[in-house]
Amino acid sequence: MTTNSHNVSGSQPWLHQKGEVIQDFGTVKQFPLGLSYEARMYSCQRLNKVLADTQILYGLYKKHHWLMRGATFYQLHLVLDKHAGEQLELVDTIAERVQSLGGVAVGDPRHVAEITSIPRPPDGVEQVPAMLSRLLEAHDAAARTVELGDDGTNDLLVSQVVRTGELQAWFLAEHLVDTPLVRS
Repeated sequence: MTTNSHNVSGSQPWLHQKGEVIQDFGTVKQFPLGLSYEARMYSCQRLNKVLADTQILYGLYKKHHWLMRGATFYQLHLVLDKHAGEQLELVDTIAERVQSLGGVAVGDPRHVAEITSIPRPPDGVEQVPAMLSRLLEAHDAAARTVELGDDGTNDLLVSQVVRTGELQAWFLAEHLVDTPLVRS
């Protein structure tokens, strides 16, 4: 049995490929969705801002999950990791909605950093209440999409993004409550 070791070019990867941009960020292509161009454009722009914030929020949850300290370390370590996982699921759902509207989802972390509305945290470790407060302030949502007839985007924002954010904000806020000491 002989093998031809000289004919391997068909199994080699094509490295260093370059291609033309076939759709620019900030544009929408026409899809037969029954939504106007204006509605799809607005929804994609709004969703990309929410997507950028959600990606940053995911990163903040992971950072604070890793850097958690103090008496409630274990509980907060677990809850912050759970919240990070929920934000990561939202990232994919939001990005797919942008794509399904004919847009281009923001995905490069450097581009995300340019369009997010969430302020950059310090590189080091903050005190636990400051970390939790920062996460609490990072939760945001809004919707003009219903006015434009984009019920799908409105449903995504309300039923998933807003409700997830509200529940996570509640968990964070309860950790920041100043409870009185009980003396016996």
